[in-house]
Amino acid sequence: MRVIFMGTPDFSVPVLEALVAAGHEVAAVYCQPPRPAGRGKKDRPTPVQARAEEMGLEVRHPVSLKGADEQADFAALGADVAVVVAYGLILPQAILDAPKRGCLNIHASLLPRWRGAAPIHRAIMAGDARTGVCIMQMEAGLDTGPVLLRRETEIGQTETTGALHDRLSRMGAEAIIEALARLDDLTPEPQPDEGVTYAAKIDKSEARVDWSRPSRQVDRLIRGLSPFPGAWCEHRGERIKLLASELAEGAGRPGEVLEAAGGGALRVACGEGAVRLLRLQRAGRGAQDAETFLRGLPLAPGEML
Repeated sequence: MRVIFMGTPDFSVPVLEALVAAGHEVAAVYCQPPRPAGRGKKDRPTPVQARAEEMGLEVRHPVSLKGADEQADFAALGADVAVVVAYGLILPQAILDAPKRGCLNIHASLLPRWRGAAPIHRAIMAGDARTGVCIMQMEAGLDTGPVLLRRETEIGQTETTGALHDRLSRMGAEAIIEALARLDDLTPEPQPDEGVTYAAKIDKSEARVDWSRPSRQVDRLIRGLSPFPGAWCEHRGERIKLLASELAEGAGRPGEVLEAAGGGALRVACGEGAVRLLRLQRAGRGAQDAETFLRGLPLAPGEML
């Protein structure tokens, strides 16, 4: 098919690669414009733009698709279908209507659960046992369109958002290739009204660990916010990011270090139970496993985080 691809972050890159590998003609790639990044605050292209240019594809990054000129340019591509994954702009109706077969979205949840901006984070933070990807026909509402294809997977007990993100990205790439191959045979299924939840964008104010919560909630927060923005706590005024954890036995004052052994065991008490911290990061340093972290910042049982 002749495809317009619309995506921006790392999550979208495997999908673009899969479309090209499957033999589809990518008429143009739409993504967010380059933005200042790094210490020099120089404009940095998005991951999709960088990869698309490496592949020799035309890249467009309008700041909006509401204007008549942008919509005419889009329609002039004469696409059979648009594939949209984590693009970052709302698509006006004129854009949705332009491709012959409409616009298909790859969404990283089992719709109608976790419509919205942060479905992977929210699934882990809520303690969901399963998630997946849906190929959805786009319409004007927020992730409300009928579902053409869905693929499910279990969420690992110690899986972080970063690890699940990568798995779902690959699943989405495989699913859209299958959906395009079977497009004439797939039946759009309207989403039910029951079970609708919204995955609000992650706010950094959510990231501070409240050790008075039960260990299962603390563990989900740590894994759900890893690697970004990263759950955090303080030790003697220094902020420490917590990037991986698992449930553990133990009891004590919320935030009390229960174990800080040389072998890397770092257990901390919660309101109920405890968590074992597996990967941490001090300000200005790289992420470290618990054993390496404890060599640089020795902790002792009884200290408070």
